[in-house]
Amino acid sequence: MQDHIRNFCIIAHIDHGKSTLADRLLQLTGTIPPDASVEQVLDDMDLERERGVTIKASAVRMEYTAKDGQTYILNLIDTPGHVDFGYEVSRALAACEGALLVVDASQGIEAQTIAHLYAALEADLEIIPVVNKIDLPSARTEEVAQEVADLLGVDPDEVLRISAKEGINVEQVLEAIVERVPPPSGDPDAPLRALIFDSHYDPYKGVIAYVRVVDGSIRHRDTLKLMAGGAEFDVVELGVFTPGMKPAQELRTGEVGYVATGLKSVHQCRVGDTLTHKHQPASEPLPGYRHPKPMVFASIYPVDPEDYEDLRDALGKLQLNDAALTFEPEHSQALGAGFRCGFLGMFHMEIVQERLEREYDLDILVTAPSVEYQVVLKDGTVKRVRTPAELPPRDRIAEIREPWVAVQIYTPLEYYGAVMDLVTKRRGVLKDQEHPAPDRVVLHFEMPLAELIVDFFDQLKSRTRGYASLDYQPIGYRPGDLVKLDVLVNKEPVDALAMIVARENAYRVGQKLVSKLKDLIPRQLFTVPIQAAADGKIIARANVKALRKDVLAKCYGGDVTRKKKLLERQKRGKKRLKMVGKVEIPQEAFWAVLRVGESDED
Repeated sequence: MQDHIRNFCIIAHIDHGKSTLADRLLQLTGTIPPDASVEQVLDDMDLERERGVTIKASAVRMEYTAKDGQTYILNLIDTPGHVDFGYEVSRALAACEGALLVVDASQGIEAQTIAHLYAALEADLEIIPVVNKIDLPSARTEEVAQEVADLLGVDPDEVLRISAKEGINVEQVLEAIVERVPPPSGDPDAPLRALIFDSHYDPYKGVIAYVRVVDGSIRHRDTLKLMAGGAEFDVVELGVFTPGMKPAQELRTGEVGYVATGLKSVHQCRVGDTLTHKHQPASEPLPGYRHPKPMVFASIYPVDPEDYEDLRDALGKLQLNDAALTFEPEHSQALGAGFRCGFLGMFHMEIVQERLEREYDLDILVTAPSVEYQVVLKDGTVKRVRTPAELPPRDRIAEIREPWVAVQIYTPLEYYGAVMDLVTKRRGVLKDQEHPAPDRVVLHFEMPLAELIVDFFDQLKSRTRGYASLDYQPIGYRPGDLVKLDVLVNKEPVDALAMIVARENAYRVGQKLVSKLKDLIPRQLFTVPIQAAADGKIIARANVKALRKDVLAKCYGGDVTRKKKLLERQKRGKKRLKMVGKVEIPQEAFWAVLRVGESDED
């Protein structure tokens, strides 16, 4: 039985045809009918279909009778393709023995394809190279096959050439999986160890864990426990994906399926944990689990304060499907009660925002993204700071460290100058470059994460007409010349508008913030000064002009001194009002300013 199981995944860049190929494999093996009306069967979220990108991993079991007459069980574990979801990819790879490397025949290899390929090689997977979309008029099939062969160090004849959309040569892919991917190597007689590679929440069955059984087996009604989380439970239901959930009595060594745990808390069943039997536990958990670390932080507030509880529940449910999402309560003087959320990257943040709005029907406001800084105080202690408001006073700070990332940009040679210009403006440093093909270049940069998260990806795509691709990895914290940029409205600092910026950019960003606020803050009966301050010095200022009430309207002639007296009284009143008057800053001003950030390339 174990010899006839093949566990594999598909790694590819966004829009290289991974979901379409999965559909064809499901149809060829009879798992779904040939005329299934829904395309991208594994992308079951509307958002995934609209954006053409797999967001969360899925799994499906297929039965295939090969040319040797034997019937094999093929478990496809679907993986995301976007750079932000590298952790989801690593979980899926840990559950497989092989991977299909899919490359678009017209676009060639992209940065993320290489990044995921290296991750698959590190996980010691058997790689089957596939060039897809050979039916396109712009396809460079032989050229791209040669590129892939050079990258893997194999013969170009070993690279499969297919069109998933037209169904050309897809049968070859199934045969290659059976021939080249090794069967699972676990021990059926050892104590149970099963890897949780994904999960979702079901209101009736609790947390449903997607598992790959590495050693031993799971039977219905077994009592299991989580090795890292410590939670214990009786199996409510177990089964396999075909692609819907089909109950079974047992999951054996090497099989992929699901376990309904009945657990009600999202924190008890962590993705990446190891399941074992309560009474005969394994001696050690499966290796490779690391807690996903958020890279980008933003605050989410409900537009209507009464929706606060609903927002908390929605984030809790999302966190179950999304192991990388973190959140904690936060209160802002301007925006009320909300949550400080941690995300893997900007795309991840956008997806969470859209899911909250669509699936939970919430009206929310999201602040500008920021990163986590390390502040070294003069007494030697290190404090983690996620918002400018948490920054200690200047006289207590020895240095501020910011997170840096290693960035790999894959681009046609003609856009070399445009990419270099963009990265150097964002404080990036070129470390190395490679030429995998005569007209392609891979640039290796190091740059601060704070510069990467605001609009960098959009700028890169627009400057290279969409041809460049990007991948990044965190490389630790480095000291930076950073300052807190305060915004003062009527000489009062507004915490919600403060930012941490590089000293060299403080003047430019301060000017931009001040001029934006000047247009957004409503005029008062007195002049309102708006100032930007860095290091205790005012670096930019603009005034919101006062509304002028015509106090002379009732003067029909008479001596000029009557007019002077009225104007003088108005002047004194305005002076007093300026001292005691409070300026109400509208919420639109906060959002417009927060979204300005540093996105403009000046």
